[in-house]
Amino acid sequence: MVTQSVNFVRIRLTDERWTHILTEHGELLGWHELILQTVASPDRVLAGGMDELLAVREVNPGKWLVVVYKEQGADGFIITAFLTRRAASLNRRQQVWP
Repeated sequence: MVTQSVNFVRIRLTDERWTHILTEHGELLGWHELILQTVASPDRVLAGGMDELLAVREVNPGKWLVVVYKEQGADGFIITAFLTRRAASLNRRQQVWP
């Protein structure tokens, strides 16, 4: 499964990472398309702690889907994804897009 980030970088969601997401965050079963869409068209992108990027999209009032991914040149990959209600935690991060 492949999408393109806001930086026009090809981002892959591998079977191994999808299995990891479902193992750790089973509530995201059936959300693979929304995960890819969130990378391609997020509400905003935040800086992660170790060169990752966090694509964020509000999926319900006060609830966000966060997709953690890495860009490496012209290629990249999704690391994980999760849901959160912790707006303050997200707002402490540097916004890098838009």
